[in-house]
Amino acid sequence: MNLYRFEVELEDTSVEVIVAASADEVAFDTAEKEVEKNYLKLPIISSITLLEKKPIKKAVGFVIE
Repeated sequence: MNLYRFEVELEDTSVEVIVAASADEVAFDTAEKEVEKNYLKLPIISSITLLEKKPIKKAVGFVIE
């Protein structure tokens, strides 16, 4: 299991999404679904960029600026 940090570019903004998943493909799919669930109107996703990937273990985290 890994912890992923993505930057998702939308039509007019970008958002960061953190996902826990067992594989890269599952992580990308989950990131897209989480963005879609967060908006009332479905956003147009321009791109999804993987910024970081870390194995989940005791005391792991990300610094988000």
